[in-house]
Amino acid sequence: MKKIFVLFTLLIVTLSCHEDFDDNSVLTPKVDFNFTHNWDDTAINSSNLETETVTNANGEVINISSIRYLVSSFQLTNLAGETYSFEGYNLTDLAIEDSYNFIPEINNIPTGTYTLKFVWGFNEEDNIDGQYQDLNTANWSWPEMLGGGYHFLQFDGMYNVDTTNPLPFNFHNGTARVSEGVFEQNFAVIQLDTPITITNNTTIEVKMNLAELFTNPNTWDLNVLDTDLMPNYQAQKMMQQNIMSVFSIGEIAQ
Repeated sequence: MKKIFVLFTLLIVTLSCHEDFDDNSVLTPKVDFNFTHNWDDTAINSSNLETETVTNANGEVINISSIRYLVSSFQLTNLAGETYSFEGYNLTDLAIEDSYNFIPEINNIPTGTYTLKFVWGFNEEDNIDGQYQDLNTANWSWPEMLGGGYHFLQFDGMYNVDTTNPLPFNFHNGTARVSEGVFEQNFAVIQLDTPITITNNTTIEVKMNLAELFTNPNTWDLNVLDTDLMPNYQAQKMMQQNIMSVFSIGEIAQ
């Protein structure tokens, strides 16, 4: 059975100990997370977000206007099965590079080798209408008629930009509406099994390949599914399936 350690308790214990640690003391480095973004081999960031032209797996040529997404419930699990949970969430806006970093307020953990898990969007317990003032101010709410709570993703742009008839797309993800008044939780648990060895204060790079949103396992046809996707149950479930291959572990900086 996994042992769950609450980081707040760990911090209190650490602060209550005598300041003169001996050589056998357990080091508890601070950990933060840096999200980087690419479209296959092309880096995507604030400098080229609106100017880079990319092509999805279905052959549609795309210009991006904006991308925002939310991740939460970060956990690191060591080789003994001990799990350390980090409170909070991060709303990343690719137009604002400062938002790429998630720095938990309480985040000291023992040195060791870990794997990372986090939630795409909010889980059912956290996805509560009006709960988070910063997200309300950011116009991040998901419509109540579609299940309420908050968006997981807003990805907007134009496709078929290599033709004389470019069209808009709004690739928005959140709670899935099954039918009127019936909703299905649509978050995803992202488990990254690449070992992360932590020996000192550490920044973990989490890489996001945006091309995978349109690729695996569902090859996305924007000519069929481009706008009005929020109330589309099948589209929402396809997005949930595709998000599973988007993230990977990058550089570990210490």
